[in-house]
Amino acid sequence: MKLQGAIIKEQGVTFAIVIVKSHLLNNQQQARDAQTGFARFFPGLPIILMAQNSSGVPTYYGRKDIVRFLSGIYFERIPWKEYTFAA
Repeated sequence: MKLQGAIIKEQGVTFAIVIVKSHLLNNQQQARDAQTGFARFFPGLPIILMAQNSSGVPTYYGRKDIVRFLSGIYFERIPWKEYTFAA
C-alpha cells in the first residue's frame, strides 16, 4: 500500500498526516474510520487527515490542537513524502 503523508515532531508532539480525498472529511464516521485504519501504519501516533479543495486549500481533521497548529503554517513547509507499506 502506498500513501502520501508526513510525520512531524513539533513542540514535543509527534504525529502523522495522511492525505485523503476531500469527500472523506465530509463524513465524521468515515474520517474516524480512516484514522483508525491508518493508525496501523503509524502506531502510537495521532493521525491527522488532510484534504485539499479544488483551489488547493488544505483542510485538516483530527486532534484539535494539532489541527490548529497546522492551520497556521504553510502547506508547502510540511515534509510530504510517499510511504510504502507491505499489504
